[in-house]
Order: sequence, then C-alpha cells, then structure tokens
Amino acid sequence: MTSADHEHAPGSSELEVDEVATAEAEERAQEVLREHDSSSRFRTHLGVWAWIVGGLSVALTLFHLYTGIFGSRPSLIQGAVHLAGATSIIFLLYPASKRLSLERRGVPWYDAILAVAALAVNLYIVVQYTHLTSNMVQILGFSQLDYIVATLGIVLVLEATRRCVGVPIVLIALAAIGYSTLIVGQSWENFAVGTFFTARSGIFGTPIQVSSTFIFLFLLFAVVLIHTNIGVFFNDLAFRATGRFTGGPAKAAVAASGLQGMISGSSVANTVASGSFTIPIMKKAGFRPHFAAATEATASTGGQIMPPIMGAAAFIMAEYTGIPYSEIIIIAIIPALLYFLGVFLSVHFEAKRSGIKGLPLAQLPTWKSLLKRIDLILPLIVIVYMMLSGFSPARAALWGVGVAFVLSFARKSTRMSFAGIVKTLEAAARTALPVIAACATAGIVAGTVTGTGLGGRLGNSVIDLAQGNFLLVLFFTMLASLVLGMGLPTTANYVVTATVAAPILYNNFDVPLISAHMFVFFFGILADITPPVCLAAYAGSGIAKSNPLRTGVTALRLAIAGFLIPFVFVLEPSLLLEGTVAELIPALVTVILGMAAIAGGLAGFLVTRAGTVERVLLIAGGVLMVYPSIPVSAVGLVLAVVVVVLQVIRRRRGADGPGTAETAIA
Repeated sequence: MTSADHEHAPGSSELEVDEVATAEAEERAQEVLREHDSSSRFRTHLGVWAWIVGGLSVALTLFHLYTGIFGSRPSLIQGAVHLAGATSIIFLLYPASKRLSLERRGVPWYDAILAVAALAVNLYIVVQYTHLTSNMVQILGFSQLDYIVATLGIVLVLEATRRCVGVPIVLIALAAIGYSTLIVGQSWENFAVGTFFTARSGIFGTPIQVSSTFIFLFLLFAVVLIHTNIGVFFNDLAFRATGRFTGGPAKAAVAASGLQGMISGSSVANTVASGSFTIPIMKKAGFRPHFAAATEATASTGGQIMPPIMGAAAFIMAEYTGIPYSEIIIIAIIPALLYFLGVFLSVHFEAKRSGIKGLPLAQLPTWKSLLKRIDLILPLIVIVYMMLSGFSPARAALWGVGVAFVLSFARKSTRMSFAGIVKTLEAAARTALPVIAACATAGIVAGTVTGTGLGGRLGNSVIDLAQGNFLLVLFFTMLASLVLGMGLPTTANYVVTATVAAPILYNNFDVPLISAHMFVFFFGILADITPPVCLAAYAGSGIAKSNPLRTGVTALRLAIAGFLIPFVFVLEPSLLLEGTVAELIPALVTVILGMAAIAGGLAGFLVTRAGTVERVLLIAGGVLMVYPSIPVSAVGLVLAVVVVVLQVIRRRRGADGPGTAETAIA
C-alpha cells in the first residue's frame, strides 16, 4: 500500500512512514539488492552514455514488438538480434568488477569497445546468414574469420553473463566447455562454430529462442503492469483478505509476495521490493526479524512457481516437454497452491505460539477502494484466457501489454506521457538483460549435455550411487537441482536443471515427463532459500537486519512443504493431473493433513504448545501422511490424532495455552 491509497482506509496512518523514512528505506533496499543481486549492480551515472543505452534499449524493445506483431525472423537471426542488443547494453551498463565504483560517471573506453564487439559478432550472423547456413559450409568448412567471430562471441556472452547474472552459471558453462573439449576431445574450432552459429543448439538453442519470442514480451508486460501499480493493488488485496486474522501481516505478506513474485521473475528482487514494505510491518506486529525476513523470502521464491507466469520458465518448459503452455499452467496450479498453503500453515502456527494477532480492521484498505481498482487484474485475465483459448504466447503477451497500456490512462497517477512511454520501453529491455544473458549461457550447458551424452552418464552415475533405490535417486536428484540452481535466475535455473537433472528420472525410471521437469524446477527454485547459498533469504535479512544464516534456516523450515510436494507428485502423479479424480482426492487430503502436522511440529504449536515428544510425533506423522500410500498415511494420521487428543485434554485442563512463557523456538 502506498500513502496515496490510504485515503480509502480510515486509521491507516499507523502503516505510513514519513518521506525521510521512505527515502531511507528505498536506499537501504537498493543497497541490499546490489549486495545480493548481480542484475542490480548497474552504473547509475552514465552521463551522455545514458542516451546511447536508452536508444539501444528502446530499439531492442521495438524490435520485439515488431516481430511479435508481424512474425519472428528466422530463428538464428531473431536470436542474434536479441543477443546483440542485450550484450551491448550489458557492457555499457554493468562494470567489470564490484571494486570498480558504480558512482563513476560515464563508461570506460574498454567497455565501449566490448559493447561494439558484442554488436558486431552477433550482427555478423545476420549479415552472413546465407553463408553460415548454406550447404557449401558443410562441404568446404568455415572460414578462419568464422572461427574468430564464434570464439569472440562465446567469450563475450560469458563475460556479459558474469557481469549481470553472476559467477555460478558461468562456472557451470566453463565446466561444460571443458568437458566437451578436454574430456570428449572435440576440437575448439568445431565446438565454437557449433555453439555460436547453430540454430536451435548452443547459445541460440531453445532458451534464447523462447527468450527472443515469448519471454521478452512477457517482461514488457510485467513492466507495464508495474507502471499501473498492480503491485500496490496486490498488497492491498492481500492485507484486506488476511490482515485481520491471526498473524495477519505475515499472511498478507505471503499472499502479496506470491502474486508479485509471479510477475517479477526474480525471487531476490521481489524479496527486496515487497520486503521493504512488508518486513517492517511484520516486525511491528511482533514477529522476530529473522522470521519476518524468512517469510518474505519464502513467499517471493514461491512466486516463481505460481501460474500463469512461473517466472517465465513455463514457456521453456513447454518447449522442452512438448506440452502446451496452456496445459502446463493448469498442471502447476495444485503444487503451487500446496506450497503456499504450507507457508500459510507455518506462519499461522508461529503466530499462535507467539500470540500475535491480526491488524485492526480500521488499518486495512476497504473493499470499496479495492473494487475501484479491480480493473487492474484485467490484463492478467486477458492473457490467461487467450492462452487457454489456444493463442500463441507472443500473441497473448501482446494483447496483455495492449490492455495494460490502455488501462494506464484510466488514472492520472499512471497515465503515461510520451517520455513515460519511452522510459517504459527502455525499462523492458533493462529488465530482460539478465534473462537474455542467462538463457544464452544456459544454452551452452544444454548443448553440451545433450550433444555429448553427458546427461546419460550423469544419470548412470546417480543410479549407481543410489544402488538403484528410487527414493535415493530422487534424493540425489534433489541435491543436484539445489546445487545447480544456486545463484541462478529462474529461466536459466530451469534450463540447467532440466537438461542435467530431469533426464535422470524420465530416462531411467517410469516417471512422467512433466513430473520429472516439475521436480527439478521446484528444487532449482528452492535453492534461493536453501542454505548456505540462499540469496532470497540473505536479501530479506538485509532488509530486516537479522542474522542471514538464521534467516535462511527459518526460510527452509517455512518452505518445508515445497521440499515434500515434488516427491509426492513424482510418486503420485495425480497431483499433476496425471491420474483420476479418485486418485487425486485421497492424495490431496493426506498431503494437506500431513503439511499441517509438520508445520505444527516445527513451530511447536498445534492446538496448544507442543512438548518435544509431541513435536517429534507430529513431524513423523506428517511425513507419513504426505507419503502417497493409504496404509502409511493411516499410521501417520494416528500419530497426529494422538497428539491432538493429548493437547485438547491439556488445554481444557488449563495446563497450557497460547501466550504462555516458554523459550522461543528459532
């Protein structure tokens, strides 16, 4: 909620802060982002170079609008123009090192040269397209200039990715390159031209093709939505719906951050953007700093698995699995809702244990003020309707952008001038930069894994390590996905885990393709809140001024449902709508009961405060209930019921209750 919106909420002044405090909070948020999010470490004093960056950015966005309306160019040309614009802007915007001051005015000469080189090597593909794709090249081979351009192109992509995405994915790509050239024995010349000049493979493989046709337009859509203040609307809606209940501020933060995270495509960025507002409110309500930060990080991370956007990974998943995007967003609904239900339960029991109430109704936005802004969700409705009706993602995104743009003129506060439109076009390109770079580098990894047979070897190694035990294979695949996903943005995260880890499941076991892909996708995303590299949790701790590691451990506890659900939908695919309703209902009931028991056990509260033995019984019973087997679930239900009966008896006797003094539980 912004101060402008509080005119509809009598008594809401307690939630407001003065202008000085707001400026300080925004400055602190930017510091946290620069510390934990590579994509936020851009130059802020470009001087005259701002005109060049702005021009390139607007041109890149207009190119995607043009091809979205009139049709894409040949895949290699489309990808080359897409990558040319992005990498050239990256070198102008992002310094080579954190040690180099971001306050320095202008752009160093060497970065200007790199920007020109990035344009040149990619536009070389456009100019030489006929030569590079001709049969003669297959017969006579590539020229020496081709090899030089390909080598320079790969180096520039890796450096651009390092600057705006971070080191982890670059290291994975370098490992892939080393495997292909040093282990497999492929010559560098063949590797370079195969990686940089081949459509649908390597740098210009599926990730960059999806990025250049679908994802960019959806990022433009997200930028236009932000301009219409839909994030404020989500905040207000969440606070009105849940704010007055037990632990209301935290529950509202979960709902709002989940919705905003779906659009933002970055768990770290959304943690900071939403957390700068929600974390202080949670702390004021009585939640401890590390818990408030962990709640925000867990919800923002969950936003990446929330349909219909799913951090833009859904579009690449559709290409990899052959399942239409319209079906994927339906398949993902139940797992996503279960994830957020698990977080809600954890927050609820923590609030009950700590005796934290909801906010007074007078401090919350009114339903009347929300209804006046209900039109803000129309662009989302349009996109979902068009996708479910069979329209292409590009066409749906264009309609979504158009509707959101028109709606921006409905209010004076969001009405765009010509300068505002130009800034929006520029912001879309800037938002897309880390996604484009990550997709290009992820393409190197994907091309190596599929082209060298590395995926099969990794699968055999995991199976040997697990000695063929399926549950152990799932566990090791989970670990691999968590490690591969650390520090990666959503799209690159999915590309890497889908090409390296997912084949282990569907190539060697009778696991449905969508189940395998959703399994690795979930765990790749959960890397953002899994210690020791839990970037979203660390970002939240920066806002809350809490202990980072303690925040990460707490986030891990809050997201425990997210760590169990993927195992369930692999063992019981009905949760992904791969079975009958008769299979789905019992699985849903036992999973929900199990999550409630686990959340209560970890929080130390169910009906009343739980002792050590009761907590152990609740956690054990919850895990057994989550396991998709009726006899096993029945045993778990019995354990949980025993604890509930004991707690009800104790509460009626008045021996214990919420709010009693007890050592705080981390």
